[in-house]
Amino acid sequence: MSFSKSIPLSFLLFCLLHHAASGASPLYHICFSKANYTAASSPYHANLKTVLNLLSTKVPPSGFGVASRGTGPNKVNGLALCRGDVSSSKCKTCVVEASKELRARCPSKKGAVIWYDHCMVKYSNGNFVGEIDNTNKFYKWSIKTVSNPSIFNKNVKKLLSGLSDKASSNQKFYKTGVLQLDNSKKLYGLVQCTRDLSRLECKKCLDAAITELPKCCDAKRGGRVVGASCNFRYELSPFV
Repeated sequence: MSFSKSIPLSFLLFCLLHHAASGASPLYHICFSKANYTAASSPYHANLKTVLNLLSTKVPPSGFGVASRGTGPNKVNGLALCRGDVSSSKCKTCVVEASKELRARCPSKKGAVIWYDHCMVKYSNGNFVGEIDNTNKFYKWSIKTVSNPSIFNKNVKKLLSGLSDKASSNQKFYKTGVLQLDNSKKLYGLVQCTRDLSRLECKKCLDAAITELPKCCDAKRGGRVVGASCNFRYELSPFV
């Protein structure tokens, strides 16, 4: 099932989320599969546990990994991504917590995804690895607006579009940057893709997300579009 969600935040909550040291609270989750597995003793559940355990071991050293187990209707494909600046230990903590929370929030579902500030975990009975997921996503933004919307919006797009070019050419598909707005104000940005995509697909995913700026973040002091294949974030204070 395709799904997207818009979530406005108060500016205070927005800042608190940005500076949460552990990234321990989920940002959002989606139980996107219509199919269920029947019981905790089923082959699908056993394969799911194995895949999530594999991801918690495989992902932390590099910040990204995929895993699969089983065949036919009991096959489980999984993927996990940690934010590019997160340490290996924090990455592992996040993936372990995300895996646990995802199973609790989407019991018996054959496909689901969960996002934290520090990581994302996704699994499905479908073969999604290497494919852009443009449907499972959500938006967040500050409720505070800027005084010069037209100029500010252009600067946000300029910064994020530039980062999209750089990230798709970067080995980690991750890039942060700063744009000087005036003598005292700077704009901070971050973009990232899952590394199962090609460079072309990474840029395509990010560029598509950036086109959604007017929908989610018009004249907002901070905002983010977070998907299962790529994401971006910007604001007027440092967050990385």
